[in-house]
Amino acid sequence: QVHLVESGGGLVQPGGSLNLSCVVSGMTLDYYSIGWFRQAPGKEREGISCTESRGGSVYDSDSMKARFTASKDNRDNAEDTTVFLQVDNLEPEDTGVYYCAMAFGSSCPVETHQYFKWGQGTQVTVSS
Repeated sequence: QVHLVESGGGLVQPGGSLNLSCVVSGMTLDYYSIGWFRQAPGKEREGISCTESRGGSVYDSDSMKARFTASKDNRDNAEDTTVFLQVDNLEPEDTGVYYCAMAFGSSCPVETHQYFKWGQGTQVTVSS
């Protein structure tokens, strides 16, 4: 059974950086993608990025691409893998719970409902 576990969140001052991790275990798929999402208090969940099993990443908007960097570890034939999300120049508006999720296929999905497995999330709080 596939499990996703996020970590790396915490309290950070404005202008700071964080490196979030999503450990994906129990995989039997050769082709999959891992998306990063966030949900701020009182707001809808929004997409940040998607990383394909081959390692390439795409971003949901130019503004996300400017401050967020998604990447994947390069281990081959591993039973688990880690996808990272580097967030720079954090702003109070970045506060929220950050989630990773898995979808089938070699290309990133177009629709959020295509992600079938979600982690529990990691809290990011940006405050002075």
